[in-house]
Amino acid sequence: MLYLFEDFALDCSRRELRRGSESISVEPQVFDLLAYLIQNRHRVVSKDDLVEAVWEGRIVSDATLSSRVNAARNALRDNGEEQRLIRTMIRKGFRFVGTVREEGVEAIAPMEPEVGLRLPDRPSIAVLPFTNMSGDKDQDYFADGMVEDIITSLSRIKWLFVIARNSSFVYKDRAVDVKQVGRDLGVRYLLEGSVRKVANRVRITGQLVEAEDGRHLWAERYDRDLNDVFALQDEITINVVSAIEPNVRQAEIERVKRKRPENLGAYDLLLRALPNVYTCMPEGAARGLPLLEQALTIEPTYALAHGFAAWANEIIYMRGGMHQENLEKSIRHAHAAIEHGQDDAMALALGGFSIGIVAHDRKLADEAFEQALALSASCSFVYSFGCASVLYGGDAARAIDWGERAIRLSPLDPMNYIPQGTIGVAHFLLGHHEEALVAVRRALQLNPGFSVLHGWLAAALAKLGRLDEARAAGARLLTLDPGFTINGWCSAVGFAPHVKDVMADGLKLAGLPA
Repeated sequence: MLYLFEDFALDCSRRELRRGSESISVEPQVFDLLAYLIQNRHRVVSKDDLVEAVWEGRIVSDATLSSRVNAARNALRDNGEEQRLIRTMIRKGFRFVGTVREEGVEAIAPMEPEVGLRLPDRPSIAVLPFTNMSGDKDQDYFADGMVEDIITSLSRIKWLFVIARNSSFVYKDRAVDVKQVGRDLGVRYLLEGSVRKVANRVRITGQLVEAEDGRHLWAERYDRDLNDVFALQDEITINVVSAIEPNVRQAEIERVKRKRPENLGAYDLLLRALPNVYTCMPEGAARGLPLLEQALTIEPTYALAHGFAAWANEIIYMRGGMHQENLEKSIRHAHAAIEHGQDDAMALALGGFSIGIVAHDRKLADEAFEQALALSASCSFVYSFGCASVLYGGDAARAIDWGERAIRLSPLDPMNYIPQGTIGVAHFLLGHHEEALVAVRRALQLNPGFSVLHGWLAAALAKLGRLDEARAAGARLLTLDPGFTINGWCSAVGFAPHVKDVMADGLKLAGLPA
């Protein structure tokens, strides 16, 4: 049967939704929900009716049902405020209120398949942001932290390809089509969920779906005291892994677990600090540091808090005046992150990055990165932060390899300007100036305010003989960082001698001050 309304066509025989001649991609559950509402448009459809029709009576959370209704509205260019086609009937259910005409289906052309990222050769998963059901926007940090811990735990399984946190969080506060997300991120499985935190109790729901067809593989709900949150996260991870590969042994699952602070207060403080540090800007890092320092007062051996404190101080040092105090603190926290984080890939990556960049100890940095990769070959943090350190040490080929791996593991990461910029500089060192130009421009699209990228752009343009453009790029760098000098920057990051000579030559050619 073909249902026509406004300029849409819903073809039940081909399971297609079209707007004019355009095919609209919707996941199977959203299609079934929409079809059921249209077929029953003469009455109000209850939540129980929808669960029975679409999910065949399986347990479904209110958050899941709401997200699917929102996805159906989005597909029809409707929304929860206008409710032009799908109307919510308070305490009763839903009703399709559009004018519908039924016709044959012969005129509908076949839908061409959509192409996305190629699936990896091992199980792959993305964990989408959990919905905060607490009614308190300030508790977003807790839901986000739950997801981040699950991602970190999953990433420690070597055979599992895990999309990094920053790409997953592109979908925060958005109704999603799981098929499209699977194509965008190049993964086979998606984990969705919600968190409701009230006083000292927390309810967490999670469900694992196969992105290709939206089929549910696993769903569960957990009600716990907040003090049991770490055991709860391990329990969720075990269920997720078991759903992907039922024959996995418990001994392998144990590797998912990592050391955590014994005091929940320290964990809470870390979660609150992360959004500030993730800005990668001195102002944000300065807001996050006091929270990290409080966490470390409670739990002095908390490796991940040391790692983020090292990075925050590195950010302030490199782009906030190069004060000796921040240099020393970054190095001290980096050493502590490596010492206490032997089972935490992210802590090792953060410690190795700061040790390599501001302490110029490439040997210790490489050891930290290698240990982190031994724990988790899917941790984009290792490759993203490691590529800069190995580049500045002179290994351009490995920098390109690690930068490309970081981008593949987290293709939608807003912080991909780090590996993209590193790839650009590495190509520059190898004499591939056109490739350098392309990569640096991609980095600038992600973060046009990251000052030194304009210097790398200027150097590449200068080597290509485009001197006017090079000087303009150099001028943008000096606008963003008036105190920039070639020798000052090269000394701060500790370029290997031959790297410094090549970079300094390009920057001088672009007219930047020595």
